[in-house]
Amino acid sequence: MSTGKTTQDEINGVLWKACDTFRGVIDASQYKDYILVMLFVKYISDVWEERYDELKEQYKGDDELIKRRLQRDRFVMPDGCHFKDLYNAREESNIGERINNALSQIEDANREKLQGVFRNIDFNSESNLGQTKDRNGRLRHLLNDFADPRLDLRPSRIGNQDIIGDAYEYLISKFAAGAGKKAGEFYTPAEVSELIAELVDPQAGERICDPTCGSGSLLIKCGNQLKNRGINDFSLYGQEITGSTWALAKMNMFLHGMDNARVEWGDTIRSPKLLENDRTMKFEVVVANPPFSLDKWGHEDVSNDAYNRFHRGLPPKSKGDYAFISHMIETTTANSGRVAVVVPHGVLFRGAAEGTIRQKLIEENLLDAVIGLPANLFFGTGIPAAIVVLKRNKADKNVMFIDASSEYNSDKTQNRLREEDIAKIVATYKERQTIDKYAYLASTDEIKENDYNLNIPRYVDTFEEEEEIDIKAVQKRIVQIETELAETEAEMQKHLKELGYAA
Repeated sequence: MSTGKTTQDEINGVLWKACDTFRGVIDASQYKDYILVMLFVKYISDVWEERYDELKEQYKGDDELIKRRLQRDRFVMPDGCHFKDLYNAREESNIGERINNALSQIEDANREKLQGVFRNIDFNSESNLGQTKDRNGRLRHLLNDFADPRLDLRPSRIGNQDIIGDAYEYLISKFAAGAGKKAGEFYTPAEVSELIAELVDPQAGERICDPTCGSGSLLIKCGNQLKNRGINDFSLYGQEITGSTWALAKMNMFLHGMDNARVEWGDTIRSPKLLENDRTMKFEVVVANPPFSLDKWGHEDVSNDAYNRFHRGLPPKSKGDYAFISHMIETTTANSGRVAVVVPHGVLFRGAAEGTIRQKLIEENLLDAVIGLPANLFFGTGIPAAIVVLKRNKADKNVMFIDASSEYNSDKTQNRLREEDIAKIVATYKERQTIDKYAYLASTDEIKENDYNLNIPRYVDTFEEEEEIDIKAVQKRIVQIETELAETEAEMQKHLKELGYAA
């Protein structure tokens, strides 16, 4: 039995058990929405309840005064929408409809922060959750799991730790592991997000954007870089193309106490939503893990781009990597803008239109670093990736190449960057010193001599010479083995004779 404060492991265990309700019924990439939405409802219900109890004592039970005060707090919980209301209705035949109505009312009451968040989730869906009897049974099990006493999410029970945000991240990472290729649509591994956040080093007062933000984990890592230093003067912006993933990002921001973040829903390339005065907004920091080599990314739609994002050239129709890179660069501030983006290695050396764009980026002295990562870091793909760092107003005309592909921890199914791996990459990037077989500081003239090819092995030599073979020692050992073998065979023949077997 749990005692004292609720622990992270307790919460994670209850939530993962709740997933059994849907395993084998619908795909992990779909059932994550039901679990995470219910976690969100349970959390805001528990927070609201504890705040209500505090005010009840303060206002001596005056319900009207309490409700008015609660409405000035972080969010509003409409009557009948608390998790306990849904739990008490778990045996009703229309429980799916009841949950949908509660979500709609919560959204309406908190429109500024939650507008549209629940539009893509349907707890009364026959196609996802089965016919009435089966659906009601699954929802009843789900509500029972979330009523577990260990899942007490009141602030006084979970303390100052970001247990709910961490539980949310835990679930998203677990879903990503089970969702295969679809995982990349909504999740960047926490270690990679941490590395990127440290590379861009956000500062007080800066605007930080992720134009392909998924569930928002990378933005949150950047925000935490500042919050951990006691800085709250920053702003987060994101855009996400998939509706259900956009909703996860909105809830994720809320759960991490960053509910003032602006996250838009839409296609960043075809229809950027983060605009000011009919132009793309400018940010000091832009980070992203966009889809690798996306086909049909919008080539035809942006051939006459209203925002002039592709003046260095249009990427090929079948590979959208440089479309995202071009967008990111054009949304940075002129004096201090910096970009960190995850890319497949083809971005570093492919020719034609991509080669032209890459050459112009280098000639404009925007490229700051190329960092090779280990293979099998990302869910849904085993291919190795790289992080490209670009910078406005650079202090030098060099490019830092780092080959970090061989330093990682190997789990059963996934490789992971360790704390020491991240620390080494960041330190090497900042110090900008050549390290044998790990890093090389190249001049733009050297890169030009390589025809603007950024393939990391051209700059970082990781070749290990094989140990010289001592031929005489090997021959001597072979003679010794042959002698021992002959002696053994003679001994066997002797024993066979003694046993009466002819040779």
